[in-house]
Amino acid sequence: MAHLIFDEDEQQQLRASAREHAAAGEGLLAYTLEQLAAEGIDLSKVTPYEDIQARHGLGGQDAARTPGAA
Repeated sequence: MAHLIFDEDEQQQLRASAREHAAAGEGLLAYTLEQLAAEGIDLSKVTPYEDIQARHGLGGQDAARTPGAA
């Protein structure tokens, strides 16, 4: 599979968001955003949504996929 990398503007946005989360005491999220900016995403290591659905017993129309669901 491919490796997803972010362009320079997207990297700057991710890093700005990382700084905001770090200032709010959300270190793990800040670290994750910084890593995404720096390294991108190796799509060969991504878990397909169908696998996540099966693992957690989610139906095909769970809240994450239903428009307007909170």
